Amino acid sequence: MTVATITPRELAELCARGDVNLIDVRTPAEFREIHIPAARNIPLSDLRPDACSPGVGGPVYLVCRSGGRGRQACEKLLAAGRADVVNVDGGTLAWEHSGLPVVRGKKSISLERQVRIAAGSLVLLGCGLGWRVHAGFFAVPAFIGAGLVFAGVTDTCGMGMLLARAPWNRARTCATNGAVKMDDNRSSTS
Repeated sequence: MTVATITPRELAELCARGDVNLIDVRTPAEFREIHIPAARNIPLSDLRPDACSPGVGGPVYLVCRSGGRGRQACEKLLAAGRADVVNVDGGTLAWEHSGLPVVRGKKSISLERQVRIAAGSLVLLGCGLGWRVHAGFFAVPAFIGAGLVFAGVTDTCGMGMLLARAPWNRARTCATNGAVKMDDNRSSTS
């Protein structure tokens, strides 16, 4: 399945001309930290074809941190029968590195870092328990290693999907015209 892409510069030109249906598929916590002003947040786990086009015609542009989840979102929508989906090449990182404007909010730990912290912690715990308590605990780091290999080969991460549903990653945010409404009713448009 071929996924169409657009560069951040090309997308910025479209945004300057008018309304663009841009969906950021990262977790609300990641979105709150930094996002493209025209984006609205629908996490990949919550993305449905019918939630993608409220009042804006044209293609649905999907963005994430670096492009991987955006591509997965495109594939998900293509498989559901939507043909008008485009992945933002390089994601929010490429947008920011291109010198384009971003909205910054509260800092959080990215989902990628959370996965590394959780996987590393489980490997250390499994090795420690395997060494001190029972050799059967060595199955934990073996399972995590197999999961990491599977994630690398398939570009899907079960641990990432689980962590995306964690309460700290499910904070409520709502983007409207470049403003992020925070949980404590503050807005940020910097």
